[in-house]
Amino acid sequence: MISSIFVVIGGFLGAICRFLLSGWISRRYSSFPVGTITVNLLGSFLLGWITGHKLNETWKLLFGTGFMGAFTTFSTLKWESVQMVAKQEKKKFFLYLGLSYLLGILSAFTGYCSGVWMKG
Repeated sequence: MISSIFVVIGGFLGAICRFLLSGWISRRYSSFPVGTITVNLLGSFLLGWITGHKLNETWKLLFGTGFMGAFTTFSTLKWESVQMVAKQEKKKFFLYLGLSYLLGILSAFTGYCSGVWMKG
């Protein structure tokens, strides 16, 4: 029961942070989904860091499952991709998916390595 509370609190905070950060960035770059890419790459890095740093179970539930689960947004990535296909924006579509997936994996790996390094 108590572990569920940590997930809920983390999810609440993560969703608010995603909404604020993604919205703030998107208002400045309206022609490309920079807000979604930013929160997903930052979330990938931080989840990698959490994993590499080997936080205890409570912190993993709060930050890894709760916060990062709500902060990152796979569904928005997919929806924006579908919209690009519908508008026949092929270059934008491939750039968006390429950046999201390749940089996402690189961000997670970099976060993991820095978490391991900081753990000592």
